[in-house]
Amino acid sequence: MMTLYSGDLSPYAARVRMQIYAKGITDIALERPATFGTPQYRQDNPIGRIPVLDIDGDRMPESQVIAEYLEEVYPTPSMLGTTARETAHIRTIARIGDIYLMNNLFMLAGQAYATEKDQSIIGLLGGQVTRNVRALDRMIGPKAGEDGFACCGRLTMADCVLVPALFMIENTLPATGVPDPLAANPNVTAYWAAIKTNEHAARTLVELHRGLEERRAMMASGDFAKMMVAFRAAQAEADAIA
Repeated sequence: MMTLYSGDLSPYAARVRMQIYAKGITDIALERPATFGTPQYRQDNPIGRIPVLDIDGDRMPESQVIAEYLEEVYPTPSMLGTTARETAHIRTIARIGDIYLMNNLFMLAGQAYATEKDQSIIGLLGGQVTRNVRALDRMIGPKAGEDGFACCGRLTMADCVLVPALFMIENTLPATGVPDPLAANPNVTAYWAAIKTNEHAARTLVELHRGLEERRAMMASGDFAKMMVAFRAAQAEADAIA
């Protein structure tokens, strides 16, 4: 039995969970690590983030690496292409979602709840997101809104990345004041409406929204601010030990 250390609101963990659901994998347990945000977690997992795939004590970090590993170990149903060129296209779109969208959104997320927002950060990262949604709009084309998939006419690893990325756009940007980039990109807008009806995407979105509501409740109570102070202290302690 393998274990995926995960968390509802992590977009990187969400992409792996959606892949697990789509492939019908039943021998991977999903677990929220009890030590996350502590020096012990950093000791056990040097990058200090989730997801991590635990394979009998052999811990594998990084969502893209985990996704590729699962594709090799569980090749059916395939979430890659039927040709090398199709696979390259799937990976390109997944990379846009992962590197060009989610990474910028992840760094921007802190500004959504900051007491004093840094407009230079918002302008830089928000601008990157807006620009890259335009690129995505051209890469997926109009068929994505018709069949509900980013490419190849079926669910692929590209969709697993885009679902949490677009969730973040929809739920992170409004609090930063960055204009909604989806409205100006009809292919992405149509795709987003269509992919939400896919059973595996819908299941993943339920988890993401659950995590978001938990985060909002923690922010309202002040527990989130306390958690971030403890998290930063734990990081500093772990770095000092290293």
